Amino acid sequence: MRDILREIQEKLDEIEAKEHVKILHAVESGSRSWGFASPDSDYDVRFVYVRRKEDYLCIEEPKDVIEYQLDEVLDINGWDLKKALKLFAKGNATLFEWSGSPVVYRTTPEWEMVREVAKQYFSEKTAVCHYYGTARSTYQEYLQGEMVRYKKYFYALRPLLAAEYIENYHEAPPVLFDDLLKMKLPEEFRSALDELLEIKKRTTEKEENPQMPVIREFIEKELVKQKEIGDSLPNDHKKDLEPLNELFRKLLGGV
Repeated sequence: MRDILREIQEKLDEIEAKEHVKILHAVESGSRSWGFASPDSDYDVRFVYVRRKEDYLCIEEPKDVIEYQLDEVLDINGWDLKKALKLFAKGNATLFEWSGSPVVYRTTPEWEMVREVAKQYFSEKTAVCHYYGTARSTYQEYLQGEMVRYKKYFYALRPLLAAEYIENYHEAPPVLFDDLLKMKLPEEFRSALDELLEIKKRTTEKEENPQMPVIREFIEKELVKQKEIGDSLPNDHKKDLEPLNELFRKLLGGV
């Protein structure tokens, strides 16, 4: 039987040795971090790494992505620190989720510095549009038939609730689905969701079940609502990149 957690640590060590990098932060990014993994869910390991200072002082740009393993159980890849800081500057919602993941495989004091500076660059508009797009794609691709895979409901519900959280609190939403459920929600929807959660615990990734009308109706209404909100939000990107530049130089000096 595979000891997955130990195997993940060994793989991260292998990456550091083979690629000559330091992993600053490594987390779970998929359904396991959201709190609704199926019995057969794989492990989506994501990490941010930094290279040696001299590697950034070359004519040729070092590669900014490491794709290390993809099989039925493990999906491991990471982004270079410079790439990550550029994406934080754009308000990339995926990186904010990595930063807030409750399942942390390893982290460093350097990453805590990144986390603190990155908070300045959270963009409500970018995040809401990202979550709307994710939910819309899931709804259109997987939730149209009479029979659906119940896990796909969560892939639409979680981003919609994350967008709702941003509307209410004006900050990056929590990653755990249960934390999003602490918001005030329609009672009929919450009852249907409780039923969905119970069924979900007993079903596999690909198992199909009949549509749940209350869940589907909630998704459809939220899609319309979040589209309107996303379109109406002003461009709120922080234009001053010097805090990120200063952080990058500081971290390279300490590598």
